[in-house]
Parts: sequence; structure tokens; C-alpha cells
Amino acid sequence: MYRKYPKIVAILTFVLVLGPISCSEDFLDQEPKSFFTPASALTTADGLNGLLSSALDNIRGEYYGDGAPMITENIFSEVAIEGTTDKSGPAQDLNLLILPDANLNSSNFNRIGWFWEEFYENIKFANTVIGRLDDAEFDSDAQRADILGRALFHRAYAYYRLTQQFGDVPVVLKEITTPRLDFASTQREVILRKIQEDMSNAIPMINETSNGGEVNRGVALHLMTKINLALGDFSAAIATASQIIDGGNYALMTDRFGIHAGDATKDVTWDLHQVENKSLPGNTETILAGVDRLEFRGQGAEGNGTSVMRQAVPLWWRFINTPDGQNGMSDTPGIEIDQVNTIGRGIGRNRGTAYSTIEIWKDANNDERHKLGNWLDMEDLVYNAPSLKEAGNSFYGQNLQLYLPDGTPLCSDTIRNWYGFPRYKLFVPDPTAVKPSGGHGDWYIYRLAETYLLRAEAHFWNNDNVAAAADINAVRARANADPITAADVNMDYILDERARELYYEENRNTELTRIAFLFAKTGRAAYNGETYSLDNFSTKNFWFDRIMEVTDFYNIGLKTIHGDEYTMSPYHVLWPVPAPAINANTQGTINQNEGYPGAENNIPPLTSITE
Repeated sequence: MYRKYPKIVAILTFVLVLGPISCSEDFLDQEPKSFFTPASALTTADGLNGLLSSALDNIRGEYYGDGAPMITENIFSEVAIEGTTDKSGPAQDLNLLILPDANLNSSNFNRIGWFWEEFYENIKFANTVIGRLDDAEFDSDAQRADILGRALFHRAYAYYRLTQQFGDVPVVLKEITTPRLDFASTQREVILRKIQEDMSNAIPMINETSNGGEVNRGVALHLMTKINLALGDFSAAIATASQIIDGGNYALMTDRFGIHAGDATKDVTWDLHQVENKSLPGNTETILAGVDRLEFRGQGAEGNGTSVMRQAVPLWWRFINTPDGQNGMSDTPGIEIDQVNTIGRGIGRNRGTAYSTIEIWKDANNDERHKLGNWLDMEDLVYNAPSLKEAGNSFYGQNLQLYLPDGTPLCSDTIRNWYGFPRYKLFVPDPTAVKPSGGHGDWYIYRLAETYLLRAEAHFWNNDNVAAAADINAVRARANADPITAADVNMDYILDERARELYYEENRNTELTRIAFLFAKTGRAAYNGETYSLDNFSTKNFWFDRIMEVTDFYNIGLKTIHGDEYTMSPYHVLWPVPAPAINANTQGTINQNEGYPGAENNIPPLTSITE
């Protein structure tokens, strides 16, 4: 269990226009959970840790709740699309719906605005801690240094994500104590250089080990590896990743462990992803996990649990008929063939693409990540409606089939109802729900398998495919997957392996955009033969080409049953800066990303940081 410092909700004495401010009656009626004043909470280590605990809660919040922000990261990539087909509004017709003044923070639409608001809130928390250190008392110099280091981590984490999601953004490096309306956008790479410098200073300050769920040196090194990659400092990325991999505190889990260790029908891949096992002291693969337990029910989004089965499992329990035309499915718990308690009551919101559910598994062979039981395709489910048994229907208990021999479909909505999924990752016990949707449980944020794949990518950029293959094979060997050779290594394969290993864990849009920026920065030809440039990044980029190449949803006229068409454009590589942030900034200019209304008002971004 991680140390839960008091989460501080501040009555702010300043206006930060980077995030929209609500003036609804609900906002006015809210009662703060606690208050701080400079003379009290922020003069102690516990008070400063409380702010950092709030920042950590925001990071965890990406993975929890209905319509979790994590889903937006997935659907702006090649691994998933928004599968809600019975209403307009979800992020499907991106050309129409993704606009600066649209609703950008709703589980019914998308959560782009969540990232803008929460990451700038974390920057505020970090700056407040950094600015108040000299007024606080500590038990030791080491305690002060650890708090400063973790504050720098939270600020760097927020800016790393913002620069991949939004590109050039405003920089705030000091606590704001008076209203400001004069923010300006700073070049993305300038910001990355700053947080690289900050993290170089922070890493030695941060404690090497910590209570579960807290930031420690390994967490900081993992973030630093991503920053180094984003800047094209590939040798530095190899060095920071190697400090984690070879440092002795972490190791890939290769032996059975945890809650089901005695179940011979399971394997280490299953063990690794059970929520009860993610923060076990013996799990040496966990670098950072979101800690969420039923007994204390985290605040905010975490209070709703993971909701992961509801989000990412297909809506399998409706609209699927037997070959003789009868309703085949039931989500009633406790029936003879009770499937809802084994896979959850999904709604298909985070709908895996054919790329992530079929294509990357075609040579799976003995890969544990795709073996029956760990992975389920729709054909592995059975017709379970009790009415079939009562009628003596011979299809009761038989495996599902999608088509009749003449090609007639037996499922009326294959977007939402018919796709495979990794049960070993998505199964989360939900004892508080009659029809489980994914309960409380820990979730990986950083895991050593990703560190190996980050180092493999750095080796690739450094033209050392032998070393890259070795790191990829370390991950594949644990899953009992066939090894690859140096000749197999390219960015296509690296992204495929990340999708196999890190589905619904990694921030896929963030990492895919980072890679797209690298192709544009280096001018190196991608595996598709294309080269890219920063000069026209919003009109031609690897992010868009990759999604168009490996998925078959966008820009082909495909529509949902509600009539909404899936569209996407190259400029969606960067998200729109929310209009309230730009409009409230009346004495300065926050640039809008190219392709969105308002970009015509842009001015050159700042090329240095003066704060």
C-alpha cells in the first residue's frame, strides 16, 4: 500500500487561465475537503507531500472510471476506435467533432480537455511545492531533496505528455500568486530540453526505493528515457533505460506468482496482470502502478474502479443471433452458462481494431498473450440464452458464429459487438456489481517490459538492430513467444510488440506521436518508404500514415448504425488547445494547432524560457 498523504484541495488565490473555470451553481455549491494557507500546511513535509499526492492521484486518474481518459489515448492511435454506435457525439467523425470549442472533457465524447486541465493542475502543484521549499521544515536534507525531486518529476511528466499531445504549449515554472492573462506558447523542443535538464537534477535527489505506488528513482529514470527519446538523444535513452534494467531493483517476472500461482491452468502472463498482483512486493516488474483498492475507494475517477471490462470488452450480450434466428445471448448472472461473471458486461467503447486484435497475432504460435483463456475471440464464447435451452434449441452451448454459409451476418453491429480481447488484462473482479464492469484494482503505469521496449527503440534509432532484437526477445521470451532476429527489427515491428505487450497500459497516442516527431526531426525514412519533415508536420506525418495503413475504419465511408462516419485527418496528430484557455488569455497568445479554427491567429512560439 502506498503512503496516502492528505489530498489537498486548495482555495486558490490566483487565476490560471490555462484551464477553463466553471461558473455553474454546482461549482459554487462545492465544499472544499480541506484548506491550506502558506502559514500551515505548506510549511511541513507532510503538507508538501499532500500536494504531490494530489498530482499522483491525477496521474492515476487517467486509467479509472467510466470513459477513462486512457480510452482517448487509445482511439487516437491504431490500436482502438471509439465503438459507441448508438448515438452521436463520441469521437468517430473526428473531422466534424474534434474542435477547440467542442465538449472536450466528457465520457460521452472524448477526454482531450481532461489532459489539458489535469496536467496543468499538476504543474501548478509541482510549482507550488518548489516555490515553498524554503519556507518549510524537514527532518533531513535528504527528505527535502526527495520532495524537490518528485516535484520536478511531476512537472516533467505533465510537460512530456502535453508536448506530445498538443505540441507547443505555455510554460509555467513558478507558482502563480496573482492573475495572469499573458501566456504564450513555447516551442515543444525547448520545453523538452528544460524537463530533460530538470530530470537530470531530480534523479539523484529522489529516493531509490519507495512505498508501493509512490514515485522513486526507477520511475524517474523511466520518464527520463522517454524524454531522451523524444529529443533524439538515443544514447542517453539507452543509458537511462539500462540503469533500470541492470540496476538490480527490477526484473521481468518469469515465474508463477501471486493470487493464482497454484492454478495450473494459468501462466505467468495471467499472473502478471491480475490486479491483486500488480503491487505485490515480489512483483519486480512494476515500476509505477496506480493503487486503487475497494477498501478505501480512491477519490475522483478512481472511486469508480477501473470500469475496464465495461469499456474494452465487446457488447457481446445483445444483437447476436443463433443460425436459426433466435436471440443467442444473455448477460443474466447466475444462469447455467454465466458469461457475464467471467468476462464482464462490456459496451465496446474502447473497440480494438483488427490490427490490435487480429493482425499482430497472426504468427502468435505459443505466445501466452494470445492463447485461449488469456485471449478470447468472439467465436470462443457460446450461445447462453436460457430461452434456447428451454426451447430445446440445439445451438445452446455451441460456439458463436458470425455468418451463415450464404454470408448472412448473425450479428447486427460488428463494430461494437464482435472483436477479440485480452481477458488476462481486462478481467477485474467487481464484487459490488451484480453485472460486473471492472472493479477496484491496481493498474500499471510504468512496467519494466516497456523499459526493454524503449531501449529496443533507442537501439533501433542508433542503428543497432542486434541489441534491439535482444531487448524485444527478453519480453517475448517471458510470454513464450518465438524469438526474432535483427533482420526483423524496424519501427513497424517495435510498434507491433508494444501493442502486444502494452495494450490498455501505454499511452499509445502519446508514444505514436513522439515517434512521428522523431521521423520528422531526423528525416529518416520509415518502413513505409516515406520521409517526413517538421515543416509540414500537420499535413503529412507518420502518425496518420501508420493509422491509415494498418486500420480499416477511417475515411472509407464506414458508418455506425446511428449514421456517423469515421473520419480522420493528418492534423489530428496534435489535439486542439481548448478554446477557453485561448479566449481567456486576453493579454497574450496561446497558439492553436494547425488544422483547427483559430490557428490563423498564431504567432511564432517562444524559443527560450525566461522564467
